[in-house]
Amino acid sequence: MKICAITKKTSVVGGGYSNRTRATKFNPTGKQRKYLNIQKKSVFVPELNKTIKVEASVQGFRTMKKNGTYATLLKAGLVKAR
Repeated sequence: MKICAITKKTSVVGGGYSNRTRATKFNPTGKQRKYLNIQKKSVFVPELNKTIKVEASVQGFRTMKKNGTYATLLKAGLVKAR
């Protein structure tokens, strides 16, 4: 199962209806699993002077960019405090 290392989010099950279904209330399309956009990246942490490989969603990388790499990885438990 794919889980974002930073946000701890997983996939969700979502249903969809075609416009024909909405018009006639007949033959629903069923349910589909929707996955996160998981990426693998090497991230340099200046506080540790080290490069760390992270597997996270794009939302997680945006969080890292906003709050700082070291603070986000520390909160997620991916690095230890100095």
